[in-house]
Amino acid sequence: MSFTIAGQILGGIGIFLLALSMLTQGLRLSSQSVLQRILARFTRTPLHGIALGALATAILQSSSATTTLVIGLVNAAVLSFGHSIWLIFGSNIGTTMTGWLVSTTGLDINLKAFALPFVGIGMLMQVFGRQGGWQAGGLALCGFGLFFVGVDILKDAFSGFDRDMTNKLPSAEGFLGVLALCGMGFIITVITQSSSAATALVLTAVAGGMIGLQGGAAMIIGTNIGTTITAV
Repeated sequence: MSFTIAGQILGGIGIFLLALSMLTQGLRLSSQSVLQRILARFTRTPLHGIALGALATAILQSSSATTTLVIGLVNAAVLSFGHSIWLIFGSNIGTTMTGWLVSTTGLDINLKAFALPFVGIGMLMQVFGRQGGWQAGGLALCGFGLFFVGVDILKDAFSGFDRDMTNKLPSAEGFLGVLALCGMGFIITVITQSSSAATALVLTAVAGGMIGLQGGAAMIIGTNIGTTITAV
């Protein structure tokens, strides 16, 4: 693997993490108190809890943020432990929204042309917004745009990946191969502390031909297991 490709991969991952941090922080600043009231109020049944946990994570684009918020509400005695379990189940369903988002927008379009306007508008809101809500919204919008800039960088990096390096990865054939790939997804999520970033990383690797479809599916399962480390 060349130094240039390694730098692109590291840079893409770094932009992912920066984008998710900005997106989560902006949404927290603009709506955390509202989200806390909703989570505490609309968890009467397990189904309500799962749906609300999934929705909150889909909006925040971070199951870690939702899980941390839920645990904080339990510690503050605002939410019961039983209700929190269903919310956390739902948050792990909601974190799959990243995969759907990347898949729906596609990897064949010009992602930078799609994403850069969000970055520009978000920064204008940050600079010229006089109220906290406008600035928080701008931060979230900028993070949303940067997420797809990271996808574009990784897409270019993986498309130029050496095929000999690709053949050295575990095969998705057989139980041990699937387990190894699942473990890789788990480790990537534990290191980055973001299953959203890990999921996007795997999807772009599959699109670039570095990983096969079955191998990518095994790694995605691993990323969703790895995100439970936040709750632990």
